[in-house]
Amino acid sequence: MDMNKASSRSQRGVGLIEVLVTLLILSTSLIALSALQTKSLQFNQGAYFRSQANIYAYDILERIRINNSRLSSAREDLSKYTIEKTAFEKSAAPTEPMSAIDLYYWRKNIASSLPNGTGAIECDDGTRICEITIEWDEINSSDEESENKTTFSYKARL
Repeated sequence: MDMNKASSRSQRGVGLIEVLVTLLILSTSLIALSALQTKSLQFNQGAYFRSQANIYAYDILERIRINNSRLSSAREDLSKYTIEKTAFEKSAAPTEPMSAIDLYYWRKNIASSLPNGTGAIECDDGTRICEITIEWDEINSSDEESENKTTFSYKARL
């Protein structure tokens, strides 16, 4: 009988240790899963921003092509669409020329859809090549204060 009593005394608390180890493993797994979910959301948001930039680049290129095919005088002057990269400033929308209207709404869309979004266009009349550059901020989830600039560039011959 003494053997059974000694054996039961040495087994006390083992169940509690097993539960604590299980909780430790489970909590570590849940923390890793939440970090994975956070990264997934961050990459998904970045992909959405890149898609938006791609859409806006195609949008302005199509506007330039339409205006060039509609107006014979515009065929020689692609440089009307050349603009520097600056932040969008709210003001009254221009009523003419068509290039100013296109550029106003293009910049407005970029500024409203992308965080600190800016756009620039450089068109060369000689080669008829336009380069569209769109830039925006992406916040790095590991450090809330640091921001990374992402740049999307697209070249096309018109």
